[in-house]
Amino acid sequence: MVKIGYGSGLSSDCPTQMQKRPKIVDRILEGIRASHTFCIVGHIRPDGDCVGSQLGLALALKAEGKKVQCWNEDSIPQKYSFLDPDNLFQRPKPGQQFDCVIAADAASFERLGSVGPCVTERKLLINIDHHTSNTRYGDLNWVSAREPSTGELILRLLKFAKWPITRRIADCLFTAVSTDTGSFQYPTTRPATFHASGELVARGADLAKICEEVYQSYPLSRVRLLKHVYSHFRLTHHNEIAYFWLRKSDFVRAGSESDDTEGLIDHIRAIAPVVVACVFEEIEPGLTRISLRSKSDTI
Repeated sequence: MVKIGYGSGLSSDCPTQMQKRPKIVDRILEGIRASHTFCIVGHIRPDGDCVGSQLGLALALKAEGKKVQCWNEDSIPQKYSFLDPDNLFQRPKPGQQFDCVIAADAASFERLGSVGPCVTERKLLINIDHHTSNTRYGDLNWVSAREPSTGELILRLLKFAKWPITRRIADCLFTAVSTDTGSFQYPTTRPATFHASGELVARGADLAKICEEVYQSYPLSRVRLLKHVYSHFRLTHHNEIAYFWLRKSDFVRAGSESDDTEGLIDHIRAIAPVVVACVFEEIEPGLTRISLRSKSDTI
């Protein structure tokens, strides 16, 4: 197995300039055209970028006549379910073979969780991601750390391939771009990000629907969890560090699931003197997941 990895091959951020086509894209498109059966996979506890990238790519490949499955260890979070009326997003099924497996937004093979062992029977593994920590675990790796979201990379791939970008695909990719940039508030957001988002809206992305479903509608269980956060967060180091714990018992009392935690850390990160925000989430007895966010370039 030959592993090939390239950077972004990026053009200027100026949206009026034609984006250069990275050489790795030609290799990826060659592999896709030679394949018929696909599995599009993503990281555990999928966020908006993961869900939108997986579904957007899966829909595009299906439109090209490919046989496609879309797998994730976890169910689609409730606030993104509007992107998947056909229930393409499924749990993995062992014992299947694929011509091509494409991992979207997963920094390492281990991040695929239980999906990993289910996609070992394949001819080609393609890795498309924007995380600096990506381990280049694919046969073909398109990893561009300058992109604020994998959704932008998927959009570029579809455009390079000259595949139709339908309204449903535009919804998926706009959601991917918007959520991984903190609704265009994170410093990773570039001029090209606004250009890509504007193009997706022009291609039919329902901005009002996406904003309502993703940002303006919460299950009651999440509100209960947020109440717990505001009641129990702590400040330390001259109020520059904020943190809170989420234990299994807290989820039970709130009637919530793990996907309700997405974005909770931003509520304490937004406190004026806070520089670093931390969440300690109990996954199981003896195993705690730690999430860290900073709003300082020096940390």
